[in-house]
Amino acid sequence: MNTKAMNTNEREELLHALKSRFESNAHRHAGTAWADVRARLEGRPDALRSLREMEVTGGEPDVIDHDKQRGHITFWDRSAESPAGRRSACYDAEALDARKENKPANSAVETAAAMGIELTEQQYQRLQELGDFDTKTSRWVRTPSEVRAIAGALFCDRRYGRVLVHHHGAQSYYAARGFRGSLRV
Repeated sequence: MNTKAMNTNEREELLHALKSRFESNAHRHAGTAWADVRARLEGRPDALRSLREMEVTGGEPDVIDHDKQRGHITFWDRSAESPAGRRSACYDAEALDARKENKPANSAVETAAAMGIELTEQQYQRLQELGDFDTKTSRWVRTPSEVRAIAGALFCDRRYGRVLVHHHGAQSYYAARGFRGSLRV
């Protein structure tokens, strides 16, 4: 993850892109005003860095939920397919270390953690209620420890009009399998 601080132009460019997407997709977050979103982001440079990484890796983050009681606003990667800049990753560092040949550049779990994002299987199911995502790609999801203990990992996609959960070796990686995430601000 690019941890350097954003300059004023980079920050404003990111906020402009987020606002434009927010306004173009008002149906995704009815009842939430951009002013509330921006105010929430103003004091959170860590969140802006995470959103910048989501944006530059192709995630197209947008507001999906606004918990007005707690004040949280949640962004999700809304790209139609797993973000192009986050594909070809094995599941986690343990899987990456175990590969003897043809190692991918990174692992999904560690990269997502560095970006400050996550997406569970339940969140993925919720995302799929909002549209058809990952019809040509797939994405890793947080894997229960009992599955990971036997060298497996879970991934999801949408095929045949259904959201499917599959398993595979955590060391595997494919050009069409990546990860997407959510960020609560």
